[in-house]
Amino acid sequence: MTKIKICGLSRLADVACVNKLQPDYVGFVFAKSRRQITKEHAITLRMSMGPQIQTVGVFVNELPQIVGQFAEDGIIDLVQLHGQEDETYLHNLRYHTGAEIIQAFSIKSAADIQRANKSSADYVLVDSGVGGTGQQFDWSLLEGMERPYFLAGGLNAGNVEKAIAAVHPFAVDISSGVETEGIKDPVKIEECIRRIKDVRE
Repeated sequence: MTKIKICGLSRLADVACVNKLQPDYVGFVFAKSRRQITKEHAITLRMSMGPQIQTVGVFVNELPQIVGQFAEDGIIDLVQLHGQEDETYLHNLRYHTGAEIIQAFSIKSAADIQRANKSSADYVLVDSGVGGTGQQFDWSLLEGMERPYFLAGGLNAGNVEKAIAAVHPFAVDISSGVETEGIKDPVKIEECIRRIKDVRE
């Protein structure tokens, strides 16, 4: 059953929306981005979040001890890495936290799929670029994927059902596809989650 992740939450209104609709995961972006939030703001959002929703912290080339502290402080449940983090980095991060790790890969060729297959992260996330671009990649490349993965890149209410039926991801990760003018749109979030739940039930 495909799980749901809504990424890039930044407002208490976003939290109220997901508390009502119950995706499996939500993402807080701590890397430089228009969706970036501070640690203090994330604490405020987390305090209002329902306990059944797992929070994911998105980082890019951050020091392992800093990333680990976010998890150990209870701000996030999982770590998502979107930079050039290598296996040495993952090893060091596991020294600082027992939180599960999602490593993101930009997919442009079969070689990128093989790199993802070899990652020691608990999960991989496959996307078209650096994340949050709203662009879809060639899903046929996923035939070579040998492990559970989060599918990201250009997903929205209009294509998420097709994506799940075509490639059967462990989870779908949606950000710009549920926004209007850069802000999370509760109507789009509700429609997207409804369509996903219709497919998986």
